[in-house]
Amino acid sequence: MDGNESQVAGTAEAGTAGEASRSGTMSMADYEEAMEDRNVHARARGLAAPYIAGGRDPDPERGRAQDRFYLRLLAAMVLLIVVGGLVLSILVYVVTGGGQ
Repeated sequence: MDGNESQVAGTAEAGTAGEASRSGTMSMADYEEAMEDRNVHARARGLAAPYIAGGRDPDPERGRAQDRFYLRLLAAMVLLIVVGGLVLSILVYVVTGGGQ
């Protein structure tokens, strides 16, 4: 096999590894390759262990969708607290006679 054939074979293998990681399954060879990459990057950063926080998200769209959900939930809770406080203060003002 010459250099071009090995490059093509490597490209084909990388394609199947990407498909496997998207489906959520990873072969032992893919795992070892990922750990080797992490080890190289960790050593380049001066870390003693191959752990690098974060890494590659296997399903980034799902994570973004979850982030959007929680952002909407947070905005709704803040709005509820602000509007609830405003309504409660108006109610207290009306019940007490408006400060007279």
